[in-house]
Amino acid sequence: MPDASDARWDLIIRNGLVVDGTGAPGRIADVAVAGDRIAAIEPRLAGTAAQEIDATGHVVSPGFIDIHTHYDAQLFWDPTLSPSSCHGVTSVIAGNCGFSIAPLGAATEDRVYMQKMLARVEGIPLESLREGVPWDWTSFGEYLERAGSRLAINAGFMVGHSALRRAVMGKRAVGGDPTPADLDAMKALLATSLAEGGLGFSTTISQTHNDGDGQPVPSRHARKEELVALAAEVGKVEGTFLEMVAEMGHAFSEETLDLMATMSSTAGRAMNWNLLNANSVNPDLFEAQLAASDYVAARGGRLFALAAPKPITLVVTFAAGMNIDAFPGWQEVMTLPHQARKIGLADRANRKQMNDEMHSPRAGGFGPQGDWSRWRIVETMLPENKALDGMLIGTLASKLDKSPLDTLLDLAIEEDLQTRFSPYLGGEDDESWKLRGRAWRDHRALIGGSDAGAHLDMIDTFAFSSHVLSEGVRGRKIMPLEEAVHRMTGLPAEVFGLRERGVLNKDHHADIVIFDAATIGAGPLYSRFDLPGGEARLYSDPIGIRDVIVNGTPIIADGESTGAIPGRVLRSGRDTRTVAIADARPIETAAILE
Repeated sequence: MPDASDARWDLIIRNGLVVDGTGAPGRIADVAVAGDRIAAIEPRLAGTAAQEIDATGHVVSPGFIDIHTHYDAQLFWDPTLSPSSCHGVTSVIAGNCGFSIAPLGAATEDRVYMQKMLARVEGIPLESLREGVPWDWTSFGEYLERAGSRLAINAGFMVGHSALRRAVMGKRAVGGDPTPADLDAMKALLATSLAEGGLGFSTTISQTHNDGDGQPVPSRHARKEELVALAAEVGKVEGTFLEMVAEMGHAFSEETLDLMATMSSTAGRAMNWNLLNANSVNPDLFEAQLAASDYVAARGGRLFALAAPKPITLVVTFAAGMNIDAFPGWQEVMTLPHQARKIGLADRANRKQMNDEMHSPRAGGFGPQGDWSRWRIVETMLPENKALDGMLIGTLASKLDKSPLDTLLDLAIEEDLQTRFSPYLGGEDDESWKLRGRAWRDHRALIGGSDAGAHLDMIDTFAFSSHVLSEGVRGRKIMPLEEAVHRMTGLPAEVFGLRERGVLNKDHHADIVIFDAATIGAGPLYSRFDLPGGEARLYSDPIGIRDVIVNGTPIIADGESTGAIPGRVLRSGRDTRTVAIADARPIETAAILE
């Protein structure tokens, strides 16, 4: 190791295949880092550095950018924002779906409401939210100051509509319309939050989003006029954008399409929506949702779908209710209090009606989940039922000589609704992968929708970068390595206006990941009991990712955490630039798959 006093640079990464994030072919080169910036990229750099990393046989690329996360709370107990950082992510955007945790109302009941809402809608254990988050701010700026002191990677935060509405309207945020004074106050609070560094405005109208009391979250009570007025405030601040979760399981209504177009064109900002899921069971839905971008573009806006990085798998319980309460005809029972819900699910008339609804045209994209026989028992709670773990409901139904739905619901009720199930979603067949590849490469979509930091007991899409590079690039050869890296680094940085990030270039921020393209992937899914209060979360260890560097400082070296926290809060204007709607169309780097 050279003596630090004689070193020309702080760090040199030597002999790696530099895939720079632009889509250009990779090249063998050295990368020098001085301070937090890339100082040089050359085939062979002379001189010394305080630290050298031999990247022979490895890819050296920009750190991956995850544009849809919910790490707003986790950063207080886990500055590394794992497992994202372990999978090579160096910048995230949080506060999506309207669920930021700032601004906050001053009343204790406002904090309690937000905790219960997040626990229900984002699947973060309530005890972890109570124990692990200080909840000692009111303004968005105060929250960002707290967040900025404890980040291993870079994080930007949207201003969430539900938080905004609750802070201004209190209890009236659920079920009420704002008075003119309320709307003015919301606009002023949003403007202040954006000026303090918020990256934009997020909201949801999805039927899957209900609060801790089973009621639609605050943003779902907003009318078009409120949403458009708030979007207009976004257009007044440099480096901002919009995000929305729309209807799930159905083609967007004309009303929703008009809302998206009006918000985007009014703000003069691009909007992204979550989630475009490729599934051969319902290809018409896939095509209709992707075509929403054309509708919005024709009306002066710009809309990007976030395309799922892998086949979606869910783990659900009838106690939490997330996803299940969006089934057509199920909401009335699924929003009942716990004991009443058990009674409602046991009722034969209810079962018949709910089953009929899931096999009717109203089911839309939820239809495949109505094949109860293909639901899998993931984990039972009672010792006498442990032999059922991993079994398909159809198999158990045959053994018991009962219908699959009765088998499913009887088991759930027997275990106080705590049994963990995985519904059948499809999407793993070759035709679905063909659609998924189209979405990844389509100019109307971005690879995203990881939801990292949320649904901790339900999903594994937090490892999106490893999934794309292992299955998408190496396994199915959907696109070359250079294009895949571009679509997870340079492209999102370009679309969201992240300044000097996403590309390995001289004078850019030194956010770098070093990985083995031949082995990169996500390990088996398992539970880690490392949340505040001893609560569990699903986790998947990275394979093939060796080093992660953020702002010039290694946070993972040879696969081990260094404990460093060099991450920064990404603030609007300072760290982002405005991307005009006319410029917000990604440049296609390859032909769309036929």
